[in-house]
Amino acid sequence: MPATPDSVLKDIKNNKYAPVYFLQGDESFYIDQISDYIEMNALGEAEKGFNQTIMYGKDHQMNGILTNARRFPMMAERQVVIVKEAQEILDIAKEQGQKLLLDYIKQPLPSTILVFCHKYKTIDKRKALGKSLDKFSVLVESKKMYDNQVPNWISGYIKSKGYTIDMKATQMLADFIGNDLERLSNEIDKVLINYPEKIELNGDIIQKHVGISKDYNVFELQKALQVKDVVKANRIVNYFEANPKKNPIIPTVAMIYALFSKLLMTAHAKDKSQANLAKVLKVNPYFVKDYLNAIQYYSLPKLVVIIAAISEADLRSKGVGFSGGEGSVLRELVYKILH
Repeated sequence: MPATPDSVLKDIKNNKYAPVYFLQGDESFYIDQISDYIEMNALGEAEKGFNQTIMYGKDHQMNGILTNARRFPMMAERQVVIVKEAQEILDIAKEQGQKLLLDYIKQPLPSTILVFCHKYKTIDKRKALGKSLDKFSVLVESKKMYDNQVPNWISGYIKSKGYTIDMKATQMLADFIGNDLERLSNEIDKVLINYPEKIELNGDIIQKHVGISKDYNVFELQKALQVKDVVKANRIVNYFEANPKKNPIIPTVAMIYALFSKLLMTAHAKDKSQANLAKVLKVNPYFVKDYLNAIQYYSLPKLVVIIAAISEADLRSKGVGFSGGEGSVLRELVYKILH
């Protein structure tokens, strides 16, 4: 069974290294986190010159990689071989290359730490190599996180740094950045640099340091749409139209869809208790009251019409059957929602 990124990080931080790591999957954040830690910490600085080798898959076949792995360390306890972009190894998809790797992981050189960074792809676990990687190496499958899991990840990441964050700021980061963990961690780290004291992050701090306009952003547009604030919504649309690079249409439409799909589920739900809606909508219970308030402004039939209008706007924003500007797509969509 594949190991979890957290368990692997815990082991290597306790100086417990395995001979072979195979890090694979769609989420590069954990692959980089594990390989970077090994690269920085498995050897002392004086040992790295002779005993640490960084290779790139597109430049090598498996035989050359394993030849490096079979070298003995020089004046050190171990050596490290890290293969970045391992999915590009010239013969990794071929029978001969896979057989060479399979033979090595069954009898690895104990003094070598061999790390494969196999991003955006996975070796089929039903085949011989996949089964052997699971059995004889430390196999990590790094999967993309679902959107509803992102807020908890943000809270945990910030807590690991010794800080806290309120729910509004957490949701703001999740909505603005999405499930790109590398970008999320980078943005959070940039914010924390400004606060050496261990504070609680709030919405104002996130807006200030993450480049979100305080008054003209998609969160404020969502809030205006929730309560049918026509003046505020159109003011934000005007700003977006004047600043299209800062407010691209496709993610904006996606976030409007996220809002109204939740409103549709809220309106349709028979059990409108806070606990049930939080479960159905996959949101923190703190936000349920906002959705309950919003459906007072939108009937169920109107929400169905709005979802259809959003789908049409999504196609038009991608150039399907439309050649006008982004601003006109958003303006028309907001008009259909509010009227």
